[in-house]
Amino acid sequence: MRENILEMEWGNVYYWISDTWDKDKKTIFFFHGLTADHTMFEKQYEYFAEDYNIVGWDAPAHGKSIPFKTFNMDMGVAIIEKLMGELAIKKFIAIGQSFGGYIPQAIMCRNSDAVEAFVGIGTSPYGEEYYTKLDFFWLRQVGWMCMCYPWKALKKASAKGATVTQPGYDNMLEMLSVYTQKEYARVMQDYYNAMMNDNQNVEIKCPTLITHGDRDKVGKVKKYCDMWHERTGFEQVSISNAGHNANVDNPEEMNKVIYDFLSKNVVY
Repeated sequence: MRENILEMEWGNVYYWISDTWDKDKKTIFFFHGLTADHTMFEKQYEYFAEDYNIVGWDAPAHGKSIPFKTFNMDMGVAIIEKLMGELAIKKFIAIGQSFGGYIPQAIMCRNSDAVEAFVGIGTSPYGEEYYTKLDFFWLRQVGWMCMCYPWKALKKASAKGATVTQPGYDNMLEMLSVYTQKEYARVMQDYYNAMMNDNQNVEIKCPTLITHGDRDKVGKVKKYCDMWHERTGFEQVSISNAGHNANVDNPEEMNKVIYDFLSKNVVY
C-alpha cells in the first residue's frame, strides 16, 4: 500500500492506496472505527487487493492524521469528495467498521450515487427512528467520562471491550497508543457530536450488508443492527468468534462473507 497525504485547511489526512492502481478495477474504500486507524483492515487489504483497488485512510484526528483542528460530517464528506477527485473515481464500495459506517451514510445523504455497495461491520444506521433521547444524552457525556478513568486502564479496557482474540486486542491497543488521554476524550466527543448533529433519515439505494461479531458487547450495536435489518430487509450476518472489531478478530470468515456479498451484488 502506498502512503499519500491529502492537504486540507483543517489539517493533513493520510491515506493509503493499492501499490498498483488499475482504472478498470472497482474501488473498495475502508473506513475504520472511532480511535482506530487504517491498520485494522490489513487482512482485508491483502485479501481483496487482487480484484479491487484499495483505499484506506486515517480519519481526521486519528493515527497519522493527528493533529486535526476539529471534525463534523460536512468536513468528512468534503474530504472524501476531494480524495475521489484525486483518484479519479466517481463511486466506490464502502466498508465501514463501527463509526466508520456512518461516513458512507453521511455521503449517501448528500450523493446517493457515490456508494456502489455498502458493508457495515458493527455499525448502526442513520435515521431518526433508531435512537432515543437517552441514547444521545449518554453519547454527549462521553468526553468528560473518558477523563474519569486512569489512562492506562482505560486503554486496556477499550481494547478488551472491542475484541475477543489476542490479535484483535493487540491491534486495538497499538492503535490507541498514539493518543494522550485528552486527545482520546476529545476525538470521542467530537465524532459522536458529528454523528448526532448530522443524523437524518437516508434512503440507501445500493446493496447493503449488515455484519457484527457474535460476541459484540459494545453499547447497543447488536440491537441497532437487528432493528436495521428488520426495518429495511438488508441482509445481516453474524461473524463467529468475534467482538466489535470483527474483521480483526475473525478475518477469514469476515473476508469470505464480504467476498460472497460483493460477488452477488457488484457487477463489473
